[in-house]
Amino acid sequence: MNILYLLIPLGLVLLALAVAAFFWAVRTGQFDDLETPAMSVVMDDDTKPAPDNRRKGSSQAASKSE
Repeated sequence: MNILYLLIPLGLVLLALAVAAFFWAVRTGQFDDLETPAMSVVMDDDTKPAPDNRRKGSSQAASKSE
């Protein structure tokens, strides 16, 4: 029964922190645009890495092993 004297205030403090974090997120605009970040995942990226960047590591490894 004595543990309730600790758990109830602790639960209320955690609840207050969660509510404060939610209102901070709303105030700073975290929920303004919910669709664009999700669409950026499916956007196709047409840029390709430079050919010398891909072969640079393998050519150095081959020259060291010879």
